[in-house]
Amino acid sequence: MTDGIRVLDRPGLDRLVEVLRAEGYRVVGPVARDDAIVLAELDSGADLPAGWGVETAPGRYRLRRRADAAVFGHSAGPQSWKRFLHPPHRPLWHTGPDGEFVAVQEDPPRYAFLGVRACDLAAISVLGTVLAASGSFARRRQGLFTIAANCTEPGEVCFCASMRTGPGVSGGYDLALTELLDDDGHRFVTDVGSAEGERVLGLVTTRDAADGEVAGARAGVEAAAAKMGRAMPPGDLRTLLRESRESPVWSEIASRCLTCGNCTMVCPTCFCTTTEDVTDVTGEHAGRAERWASCFELDFSYVHGGSVRESGDSRYRQWMSHKLSTWHDQFGTSGCVGCGRCIAWCPAGIDITAEAARLAAEGAGHVGG
Repeated sequence: MTDGIRVLDRPGLDRLVEVLRAEGYRVVGPVARDDAIVLAELDSGADLPAGWGVETAPGRYRLRRRADAAVFGHSAGPQSWKRFLHPPHRPLWHTGPDGEFVAVQEDPPRYAFLGVRACDLAAISVLGTVLAASGSFARRRQGLFTIAANCTEPGEVCFCASMRTGPGVSGGYDLALTELLDDDGHRFVTDVGSAEGERVLGLVTTRDAADGEVAGARAGVEAAAAKMGRAMPPGDLRTLLRESRESPVWSEIASRCLTCGNCTMVCPTCFCTTTEDVTDVTGEHAGRAERWASCFELDFSYVHGGSVRESGDSRYRQWMSHKLSTWHDQFGTSGCVGCGRCIAWCPAGIDITAEAARLAAEGAGHVGG
């Protein structure tokens, strides 16, 4: 037996959802809806996407039926956990007919996230650094119960291994599950990462993990690292992006980029917001709200009568350079966790790993010359 590692069977996972709901958590996890794997509140474990996988490629995302009943046999969907901790729209204040100012008092729910991948767990940590001064983010993250899911089947656009964020989790969770499906049944090798995780798991029937099960779980994660669909080029990306500001590659990318901002909307670490003031048609109510913004918006860099970055190539360069380079200067880490969402959900099929490789090859050619 392996000390501290337990095994949860498939009915036990359903029971875990019941226990968390009974403990006052709003349980959020993956569900199959609208032809995608999205994140939504779970009423029970039956809501999980059993038997669903995905096919991904640049500009392509499709659900597919699996030959088994795996519930975590899919890669990242269009939504990330960011939407629950850093909402896309957040009211700030409003006034009524009498003009009285009323600040919105947030009372965020007590969340339990079920099925958080290693890349997304890293993204939550990155956002915790970026939004350290945000009271809203801190309140929503406080009391969060996190059940991670180690990846054993990466998607075609995943590249977390090259960003050193996955496919296995390394910390920051209450429980971590590795799904096994074989002749011995459908079960989850479960690692405990906190005292709260130990307490909650104690409310569910489990058994000690056998050495072979632990070894099988670890082998599955290690194999996933070796079969990633994409990889960032090796080397110092931070310096590469800084020294590639005048590269003709940016103009070529801009000829394909629609500046739609899809990549920033699906990114689990993009954090930019703007505020907007609204009134109703009667003029009796007014309010201010915060909403997500994108550096691809023409007016994102609007200053004193004009935008600083008017061209598509300057806006794409800003996004990619910030993500892979200047983010280090601001926050001490990369802003990319290798989830691949920006590749799959780009309508033009632009691949950030391929563009980084082009810049690296161009840089190597200049050095060689």
